[in-house]
Amino acid sequence: MAGAAHAGTLELTVELPKLSVAEYHRPYVAIWIEDASGKVAANLSVWYGTGLKDGEGEKWLKDIRQWWRRTGRSLDMPIDGVSSPTKPPGKNTVKFDTSAGPIAKLAPGEYKIIVEAAREVGGKELVELPFKWAPGAEASSTAAGKDELGAITLKLSK
Repeated sequence: MAGAAHAGTLELTVELPKLSVAEYHRPYVAIWIEDASGKVAANLSVWYGTGLKDGEGEKWLKDIRQWWRRTGRSLDMPIDGVSSPTKPPGKNTVKFDTSAGPIAKLAPGEYKIIVEAAREVGGKELVELPFKWAPGAEASSTAAGKDELGAITLKLSK
């Protein structure tokens, strides 16, 4: 199994801009990894309305369109370690152990982290961060959205 002997961290910081709009709703955000062929290799995080009555937040997950079409519609939400509530504007950091879970199963190679946001009474945006995965290696990557997403930073460390 690739990566099992190499403990490390994948840290992703996602900035959600503070928007000056009449009706602000926190965005739903999906974060996943795709391999070089565009196949979903791992679902990392999904931020949505987890605390809404009768699972009401789940019905809006389809608004995160690319994620929904590629993997979301086949998932049974909530997913332990993946699902979490929406996040406030500002920098939001999530960390993953690279020696456990779906990241540990990645073969060395070229990948991209996809961050997609959709906001009620707002827009949608998708940002890709290419990176090279080699268990035990360090790497970093940055990208930025234009409207719904701000700066996104990836840091792989030993």
